[in-house]
Amino acid sequence: MRALPVRVDAVLVQAVIAAALSFAHLHDLALAAGQDGWKAWAYPVSVDLLLVAAWRRLRSGESKTAGWCWFVVALTASLGANVATAGLLDLEDVPAWLRILVAGWPAVAFLGGTLLAHGAAHPGADPATAPEPPSTAQAPEPTATDTEPPTAAPELPAPALESPPPASPVPPALVTLARKVADEHRARTGTDIDTSTLRARLGVPMPLAEAITTQLT
Repeated sequence: MRALPVRVDAVLVQAVIAAALSFAHLHDLALAAGQDGWKAWAYPVSVDLLLVAAWRRLRSGESKTAGWCWFVVALTASLGANVATAGLLDLEDVPAWLRILVAGWPAVAFLGGTLLAHGAAHPGADPATAPEPPSTAQAPEPTATDTEPPTAAPELPAPALESPPPASPVPPALVTLARKVADEHRARTGTDIDTSTLRARLGVPMPLAEAITTQLT
């Protein structure tokens, strides 16, 4: 697999070197001012973070005044440490005012970072582009001359009444069998056979049994 060539940006390399040197100078100054251990390393981190926050506010194009103000403050702290550790200040005997500045820097950095991160960065909406409220004007009501009377629907012819289906004819053979069953029932019981008994004896539906009964009378 062919490796892609790595492009080295000279400006980026220069920025990394400058940041490293400034980081070391801030560390040395904080150490000389009595901030030893991890506190000496925290000071250059707070200065660089404030610079980044101010630069991002400037790049966003909103509230540039606050961005420039805190960018100048952080840049002054970084440049001051570079100049102070360049031989113009005796690190073995740091003056009291410098110790006070170094001790008060965390509060300044916290204030600047909070204002840059949580400040009002979004301006209000442009009134020219604000949506117009919906119109409350009522539509004109139609006059009597504009409206046409509804036309009467054509009358449909009344549906013809359906005649009941004719009764199914009873086969003569079934009538003869039913008459024989009815005679046997009369001879045995002395009474005429009813429709339910006739239906049970012939094994036919009730409508057909009723039709056969009418044929027997």
